[in-house]
Amino acid sequence: MTALPSPARSGPLGQSPAVRRDGRWWLVATSGSVAITDPVFTGQLNRFATAMAAADQAVAGRPVQQGQPPARPDGRRR
Repeated sequence: MTALPSPARSGPLGQSPAVRRDGRWWLVATSGSVAITDPVFTGQLNRFATAMAAADQAVAGRPVQQGQPPARPDGRRR
């Protein structure tokens, strides 16, 4: 099993309303917050958070190539 992101990395899951605070998942909106207690849903959020943390680490490990335009979302160069 892959470890969850550290509590120091608590925060929103990407651009979703799901937020991890103090080891618990919450759905947050301007009108308020609701704790997520469904174990299947929180398990899926944990897997997404782990995958996003792994992707962030992989991207951080890539060398920066000077003089090249950034890649588009489809992977092609601009």
